[in-house]
Amino acid sequence: MRKSFLRPMALALAVFAFSGCGIIDMVYLPPAEDTAQEIFEAGNDAMREKDYVGAVAYYNKLRDAYPFSPYTIEAELALADAYYLDGEYELAVESYKDFESLHPRHEAVPYVLFQTGNALMNQFRSVDRATTILEEACEYYNRLIQTYPGSPYVAQAQENVALCRKRMAEHELYIADVFWHMGNYGPAWRRYEFIVREFPDVPETADHAREKSVAAYHHYRQQQAEATRERREGSWKQWFKWL
Repeated sequence: MRKSFLRPMALALAVFAFSGCGIIDMVYLPPAEDTAQEIFEAGNDAMREKDYVGAVAYYNKLRDAYPFSPYTIEAELALADAYYLDGEYELAVESYKDFESLHPRHEAVPYVLFQTGNALMNQFRSVDRATTILEEACEYYNRLIQTYPGSPYVAQAQENVALCRKRMAEHELYIADVFWHMGNYGPAWRRYEFIVREFPDVPETADHAREKSVAAYHHYRQQQAEATRERREGSWKQWFKWL
């Protein structure tokens, strides 16, 4: 009789103990970490919702928590895209460059070269700014064109090179015109000649620079003649003063 009573009691205690452990786990133990796949999919969901800041957070979390996961490589590229789509072009350039450096043989490298050029080009704001960033963009576009001629991005890359070259020529023309309006015809003439020589592929700007070059040179020669005459007159005046 006593044994039959103890058995249900032992079973009840065992059930309580196991359920108690579950309660303790729920209350005191940390929740299970998300898997690499779950974090990656969360980042992709954020991208679809155009929550680029959230996507960046997820992709960075994946890189930090699972650096050797196969999802991490995709996340590294998606991170660069998130920066790009959010207009954070400097961070996008850095991330695209990092991806190419880490995975130089990856099938996405042509796309990465194209996007690096785009992110660089999009940072150029005004004709009065330096064009170094456009020159670098052209370097990436040309690498794509020369190294991956069969890439679907080549045609657009060629158009972007032409656009970058046009903006570079316009920048040089802007500087030449500044010299012109300041009456510094010598520097203006040299800058116009530089445009004619270096940007024949931008015919509208080059033709305009050629016309302005002729006029600038004429004014420059007049300035030189006037300066020479003034020096001579100054010399004669000084000579008569000594007499």
